[in-house]
Amino acid sequence: MALLQVESVGVVFGGLAALTDVSLAVEAGTVCAVIGPNGAGKTTLFNAISGYERPQTGEVRLDGRVVTGLPPHAISRLGLRRTFQNGGLFGDMTVLENVMVGADRSTRSTIQGVLLGLARDRAAERGAVAAVRAMLARVGIDRLEQARVRDLSFGQQRLVEITRALISQPRVLLLDEPAVGLSQAERDALVTTLRELAGQGIAVLLVEHVIDLVMAVSDRVMVLNFGRVLAEGTPAEMRANQAVLEAYLGSA
Repeated sequence: MALLQVESVGVVFGGLAALTDVSLAVEAGTVCAVIGPNGAGKTTLFNAISGYERPQTGEVRLDGRVVTGLPPHAISRLGLRRTFQNGGLFGDMTVLENVMVGADRSTRSTIQGVLLGLARDRAAERGAVAAVRAMLARVGIDRLEQARVRDLSFGQQRLVEITRALISQPRVLLLDEPAVGLSQAERDALVTTLRELAGQGIAVLLVEHVIDLVMAVSDRVMVLNFGRVLAEGTPAEMRANQAVLEAYLGSA
């Protein structure tokens, strides 16, 4: 059974169909990419999966459990984390502090315990900081841990957001255009990181316009066009699909 299943999902805004009968499945330990022209419905699909939009038709299941209609925080607690096109970071906080926000799900300390200096809570907090620093190093931005997020480049901010999602130890990870603003070296490192995550059993679903990255990292690719699934298959199959070439890849 796929860890993430989307079945016949439809989303309508004011009579306009943003998604129509969209289905996909992402197995644990695989990377699936969703591509398509601007306005194809990619971010709406992410919103429907993560609880920010409620589909009018169809359902979303996480490890067999129906999560359609649950609020985002409830879906997050079940092990699904995502990033956003527009960030969502705290600009006045440091990189370390921003990623610590994402560690709340796996940290046993409480604010009261830390303020009171309880030994158990202090130890848990130290462990969380060590885990965050290790994750920053893994993504390659440990040198930035004390930098204010507002002072970082857009690409660096994207990496901080990805790190914050990873530190929560998700079972399913949704990445919305993770390569935007990244240098080629950073993109190459991102490919390596995503393949490592898949190797650990995480199901990764990403929306991305950087086709070279999509083809390098993905096990499966789904193409959306006008809110409908145009095609789905391996990267090689998508490169050879004439309808996909005409609708998207040929003009990318």
